[in-house]
Amino acid sequence: MPIIPIKDEIISQLISEEKLIPSGLCVPPKGMVLRNGHMQKSYELDCVSGNRFVVKIRQSSVNLRNFSVILGYVLPGLYTVFRLRRYNGKHRHSNILEKETFYDFHVHTATERYQRPGFNEDHFAETTSRYYDLGSAIQCLLNECGFRDPFADTPLFGKK
Repeated sequence: MPIIPIKDEIISQLISEEKLIPSGLCVPPKGMVLRNGHMQKSYELDCVSGNRFVVKIRQSSVNLRNFSVILGYVLPGLYTVFRLRRYNGKHRHSNILEKETFYDFHVHTATERYQRPGFNEDHFAETTSRYYDLGSAIQCLLNECGFRDPFADTPLFGKK
C-alpha cells in the first residue's frame, strides 16, 4: 500500500480507464496453474496513458465458489500492485468500519476511507447478484472496469 492514500477520484479514474482485454483472458479462463490449492493465472497490460494494470484470477481447486477476479494497478516505480477492484465468490465478509457482516458474492473496491486507518485498500465490499461463478465474475470485471475488445474497431470484426 502506498504511504499516501490514493484518493477515491483517482481510484475511479483508474478503474474506468480504457484497457484492452489482455491476450488469452477469456471466459472460461484457460491455462490456469495449480498452486497452493488454487488454480490461478495473471495477465499484465499496459495502457496508452502509460499506466500498468494486472488482472489476477484465482479459484479454489476444492470449492468452486471460492474465487477472486482482481483488477490491480501497478504503482509506478514501486512494482507493488494496488488492488482497485476484486470480485469475490460466496463467503463471509465483514466491513469493519460499517460494522456489518454478510455471506454472499461480493465486490471489493479500493477506498481512501479504508486506506487512512491502515486497512487493505480494497477491504470495503458490497454484496452483488451481478455474477454467480468465476466466468460471470470475469465478464463483470470486463464490463465494469473500462475493458474493450482489441479487435472491436478493426474492419474485419467491427467498426470501419
